[in-house]
Amino acid sequence: MSDNLQNLKARYKRLAEALSQEYGHPTWRQHLPPVDELVSTILSQNTSDTNRDKAFDALKERFPAWEAVRDAPVDDIIEAIRPAGLSNRKGPRIQAALSHLTETQGSITLDHLADMPVEEAKAWLTGIDGIGPKTAAIILCFAFGLPAFPVDTHVHRVTGRLGLIDKKTSAEKAHTVLEEIVPPEDYYAFHLQVIQHGRQVCHARGPECDRCVLRQDCDYLQAIKREEKKRQT
Repeated sequence: MSDNLQNLKARYKRLAEALSQEYGHPTWRQHLPPVDELVSTILSQNTSDTNRDKAFDALKERFPAWEAVRDAPVDDIIEAIRPAGLSNRKGPRIQAALSHLTETQGSITLDHLADMPVEEAKAWLTGIDGIGPKTAAIILCFAFGLPAFPVDTHVHRVTGRLGLIDKKTSAEKAHTVLEEIVPPEDYYAFHLQVIQHGRQVCHARGPECDRCVLRQDCDYLQAIKREEKKRQT
């Protein structure tokens, strides 16, 4: 193990302890069935959780089963999911994903992923149009409890400010980097803790650094302090 990785693991441990004291340490539970998670995550792309949920609920209310979504006129899907935004793109993607499951598995199911090695499961999912590393990791982590670490906008921003990932590390690359630093058994809890911290304290604009429990290990805050010191001299 390189010295840098060892230091990052040590930093992670301090951060995780502080976050657990602040927000608790959640244990895994299935949030949605796998196919529901797939559709919900496609809807979540480039929109808020509130708009995602509105679109998902509208889709479930209008169509009795995923087979009906797969076989409906695409314009009906687009209309139902309009609250999520980009419905002209997401509607066809959802139908294509459901059709892909039918063609490859004989029915609309993702149950086969439970028995696959995680990296193979990721590769299988990202082979579906519209499913990238984040969507794949969310499905595997939240629907199956498998060791995959999802990186959304909150996780990318907060871990970047904390110095767990480099400033130039893309969200896609961050999945691999963070999976090296965070112990697999902590992926679920740390993901949820960081999201909660990003929503409540470490905002994209105007982060509340004065009340942040992670400020001692925050590269972002230390950089601000250095700039302030320069201005004062």
